[in-house]
Amino acid sequence: MSSRLYSAPFLNSDFETTIRNQTQDFCLAFNTGNYDQASFLFSPDGVLMSSNHPAVQTTKLIERALQRMSEEGYQDLRLETTRVENSGDMAMEVGRYRLTIHTPDGPPKMDEGKYLTTWRRMGAWRILATCWSSNQPATNSHQSAA
Repeated sequence: MSSRLYSAPFLNSDFETTIRNQTQDFCLAFNTGNYDQASFLFSPDGVLMSSNHPAVQTTKLIERALQRMSEEGYQDLRLETTRVENSGDMAMEVGRYRLTIHTPDGPPKMDEGKYLTTWRRMGAWRILATCWSSNQPATNSHQSAA
């Protein structure tokens, strides 16, 4: 048998391990206030789309957005990768998140949801776009009385 058959599973697990590790690096950087390190995981034209915030593009704006989120009370981010697939230099990651939101006018709130991240290998794997979506029910403060 060709040695190529033996190397394919290793190569597949290698990209998956790399992406899973970089996802945890993102969590650590965010949770420790190293927003520049967290934004460095994005491609130069990367996009961050998080719940209840406008989308931002470019590493500098992503860095500022992450810092602003922390200042708004977003803390203790946990990401759990549930699926990673790739095709060539592109990869897709699906997972779950959990975080705590500290507010000045009440007890901390837990938020849980899901995320989807696309990655591109640019020498190293970098995030092209990531989108988070909360599992919490939407609140509508503009509901009219029936």
